[in-house]
Amino acid sequence: MPPPTVPHLDLQDRAEDSTVLRVLRSTGFRLAVLHTAVFIVSAMALVAFIYWATAGAVNRQIDAAIRADVLALADRYREGGHAGLVEAIERRITEDADNEAMYILIDSDGRRVAGNVDRWPAIVPGEEWFELQLERGGDRSVARAYQFLMPGGYRLLVGRDAQERIRLRDLIVDALLWAMAMIMVFAVLGGVLVRRMLLKRMQDVSETAMTISQGNLSRRVATGERGDEFDMLGRTVNRMLDQIERLMNGVREVSNAIAHDLRTPIARVRARLEEGLRQPPDAAADRATLERTIAELDNVIAIFQALLRIAEIEAGARRAAFATVDLSRLLADAVEIYSASAEEKGQRMSLEVPAGLRIVGDRDLILQAVANLLDNAVKYTPGGGSILLSGRALGGEAEIIVADTGQGLPEAERARVTERFYRTEQSRSTPGSGLGLALVQAVAQLHNGSLRFEDNAPGLRAVLTL
Repeated sequence: MPPPTVPHLDLQDRAEDSTVLRVLRSTGFRLAVLHTAVFIVSAMALVAFIYWATAGAVNRQIDAAIRADVLALADRYREGGHAGLVEAIERRITEDADNEAMYILIDSDGRRVAGNVDRWPAIVPGEEWFELQLERGGDRSVARAYQFLMPGGYRLLVGRDAQERIRLRDLIVDALLWAMAMIMVFAVLGGVLVRRMLLKRMQDVSETAMTISQGNLSRRVATGERGDEFDMLGRTVNRMLDQIERLMNGVREVSNAIAHDLRTPIARVRARLEEGLRQPPDAAADRATLERTIAELDNVIAIFQALLRIAEIEAGARRAAFATVDLSRLLADAVEIYSASAEEKGQRMSLEVPAGLRIVGDRDLILQAVANLLDNAVKYTPGGGSILLSGRALGGEAEIIVADTGQGLPEAERARVTERFYRTEQSRSTPGSGLGLALVQAVAQLHNGSLRFEDNAPGLRAVLTL
């Protein structure tokens, strides 16, 4: 009977999936509400401005005309008294071609002295500006008026017939109210659409992440051609997933390579120890067996140390040791170390580097990377060949070039030689673990550089950029 852990894991995964979907829906709802609120507030501000610029302008226009009329009549009263004021009112009524002006002047007893309004309104508000119905020639109409108190108990009412303007204002207000209602409807619909769009775009990212977490590294976020923020997010997530997939494949390949490359030496150690157990005791033979066994184990330990060193470099843990490095002196030391090995094989090793070439980095790692490149050059260059180590400044970078006249490297394999444990056909018969160039590549990446291989015709050029 299978263990009950798998169903529990499935239930847990489903619970996590539903939780993520609930969070997405809640976030989408909040964004939709925010979108709707911002849209409505903006629309209300626009409607208020339209009202101020239209209906408000009608009132301001009437008030300005009445205010100018009152000031002119007040001046006329100061100049000619009541008689002059009555004359001015009558003249203005006569000259009013639009028949919109309204005037009424009453004395302290409430009797009409002048004007075209039949009687003083029964109810006049206390404020100076107001709207009310006035009778003129037996017809009632809505007027906007101004009340002016005069000496001797006289009162003057100056107004304008605002019936048509008020009707226009009411039409504008009704139109704006309907527009506001429609705006609110469209705002809600827009919020719903925004929520659905956000859920659709973000749910694809969430489903991709959940699929990746379940072990399917091939899933990617769908992106379009619009180039919006969601497409940018999708491309960024896809690049991250590509890097994760490469790292996982690298871990898988390294695990397979370790199992393959270490199985042989460990099997030899075991076979040698078993053979030693079967043989009769012999001090000299036992010592030789132990020495060979220790040598095999030292090789295994060296492989693990190289792997740990590469992992340490790739993790960036060595950046704390960065300092100014005299690259000219470092390359000279590397040539001094490997020139003896080159001379033993009948090779010529030379150095070309300007004085005072400096770079900020980890001196030990750079020296080890250069040493690995020189070791490969010495290993694969036949007797009588030449090896040139050169360095130069290139803008804000430094290039270290190891050029040999050896057998070279096929172009198809140049992209793979930096993989851990990868060995070309021509190098399988030579000692090594296939980790040297992987370490050089890690050093280059730590120093924000690169490692590339070029044809030296004949031979190979390894270019390390730091």
